[in-house]
Amino acid sequence: MDIMTGVGLTAGIIVIAAMIFMGGDLHMFISEHAMIIIFGGSISATMIRFPLSALLHGLPLGAKFAFTMSRLSAHDLVDELARIAEIARKQGPVGLEKVETDEPFLAKGIRYVADGYDLDFIRDNLERDRDNFLMHLDEGSKIYRAIGDCAPAFGMIGTLIGMVQMFANMTDPSKLGPFMATALLATLYGALVANLFCLPIADKLHGKLLDEETNRTLIIDGILMIRDSKSPTLVREMLLAYLPEKHRHAEGEPVPA
Repeated sequence: MDIMTGVGLTAGIIVIAAMIFMGGDLHMFISEHAMIIIFGGSISATMIRFPLSALLHGLPLGAKFAFTMSRLSAHDLVDELARIAEIARKQGPVGLEKVETDEPFLAKGIRYVADGYDLDFIRDNLERDRDNFLMHLDEGSKIYRAIGDCAPAFGMIGTLIGMVQMFANMTDPSKLGPFMATALLATLYGALVANLFCLPIADKLHGKLLDEETNRTLIIDGILMIRDSKSPTLVREMLLAYLPEKHRHAEGEPVPA
């Protein structure tokens, strides 16, 4: 689990709640009209921007990966693939049938090698799997960013509607307070939805997309080298190129002068 996502959201909610209760009560900050304009408007605009298939794939996948971490880091994957290459060299492809791993994408590649599929088949299937996954993760990032972009705009729309209603009822002082509250709360809701939830999640998903692209490409290259019967040392040295410079040194590469 990605603890920082949960910690950040919880901390943000606590800060907002503390400010609310320090100067009043929760009831003052609840407005059904503001909720309707923010959530209804943002979702409606997002539905116009994206096809239904993208929403069905992107929203749940984005919500899932915003709170989860990859089971293995790139550094761990290099070690794991070198270990698998050692098993393949000693026992042959059949020996890979008993290999277990926590990474599903890597497990699929190992199964292909163990079953004796040819190199082109393995490359094509793994690359297609990677590209489809990254496409859906990118859709999730774009959808959350779209909601984050729309929410403040609809907050402003809600504010304008509230002000129009307020000025249209200047002769009835009892209605001025509720209309003003709706106007201000719409802006507040829009800012919170965008800046505490949607935009941070969109940025988190974009970062994880880059990490997943690196990790899955690393796995594909490693699996293809294992299928091609490369030595464990060569597999490790080739895959070290995916690691940051300091991690390569940790693995034994000489530090450049």
